[in-house]
Amino acid sequence: MRRFAYILICISTLLSCVACFQAESKVEYAENQLVFNFKSIDDLYQFLTYDENRYPLVSAHRGGAFEKHPENALETFAFHAKKRPTIIECDVQLTKDSVLVLMHDELLERTTTGQGRISSFTYDEIVKLNLKDTRGDVTRFRVPTLQSALKWGKGKVIYTLDVKKNVPYSLVVDAIRNAQAESNVIIITYSAGQAGQVHSLAPDLMISANIKNTEDFSRLASYNIPDNRIVAFVGTKEADESLVERLHAHGIMTILGTIGNLDRQATKNGYQVYAEYIDRGADILSTDHPQEAQKALDYYIKKRKLSSPFLP
Repeated sequence: MRRFAYILICISTLLSCVACFQAESKVEYAENQLVFNFKSIDDLYQFLTYDENRYPLVSAHRGGAFEKHPENALETFAFHAKKRPTIIECDVQLTKDSVLVLMHDELLERTTTGQGRISSFTYDEIVKLNLKDTRGDVTRFRVPTLQSALKWGKGKVIYTLDVKKNVPYSLVVDAIRNAQAESNVIIITYSAGQAGQVHSLAPDLMISANIKNTEDFSRLASYNIPDNRIVAFVGTKEADESLVERLHAHGIMTILGTIGNLDRQATKNGYQVYAEYIDRGADILSTDHPQEAQKALDYYIKKRKLSSPFLP
C-alpha cells in the first residue's frame, strides 16, 4: 500500500514538473514570438500609410524608461514589446572606435556608471559600464550596440532611430543593411535636407520628417521622397487641423510628441486624453508614459474594432 502511495506521489510530482515545463515553454514562446508580421519592407510601407481605419500606435520615447528599466536598454524594449505592438524610439551614438551604440547623451554620467564623453571611450570600455534607471539607481543592464538591437527587434518592434549629430547616416544605413532590418526601422531626420540625404543613401528606408507647417511640407516635397516613405513628426503640440488633413490626404501618418506638456495634461486629466489626441488627428504618440498611453489606445482600438493584417 505504501509502495502504491509512493508511486502515486512520484507520478503526481512528474506531472507537476511537466506542467511547469510547459508553462515555462509558453512564457518563453510568448516573449519571443513575432509581433509585426512584415514579410518585406512593402508591408511596412502599407502599415504606415494613413487611411481612416489606421491602427494607432504608441512610440516609447528613449525606449520607455521607468523604475528599474533604463532608457535605451534592450531589456526595457522587451518589457514593452511583450505587452503591445510598440514603436521604440531610441538614440544612436558613436564610440571612439566607431561602434554604434544606443545612448541619448554625449556624456556618460546621467545614464551609466561611467564619466566623460562617449566618443572618448572604446566599445570594450563602454560595455563594462552599467546603466542607471530613471531614479539614478544602478541596474545590471549594459549599453547595447545598434547591431544587437536591430537583430533582437526584427518582427518584435518598429524602431525610430534618432541619429545623433556626430554619427554619419551612412554608418546607420550600413548597420540596417547588415542586420537585414529594413522592414522594421524608421530613421529620424530634423530637416528637409537631412531627409533628402537619407533618401539619397537609402531610397527604400522609411523616414520620420519634421513637418510642423505647410512650409516644411513644401520644402520636403522638393526632394521627391515618395509619400509612402514618410511619417511626419508634427512637434510637441497638436498640429493645425489643415496640416493634418493635408498630410492624411497624401497617406502620411503623423507622430505627435506628447513628451512634456501633453504628457503632463494626460497625467493631470486622465489617460483618456491620449485617445483624444488620436481623435484629433495624431496617429502615433511619442510619449514618456507608454503604458498609460496604451491603455487609452487599447480602448480606442477596441471601441472602433480596429485591426491590421500585420498584427496578431
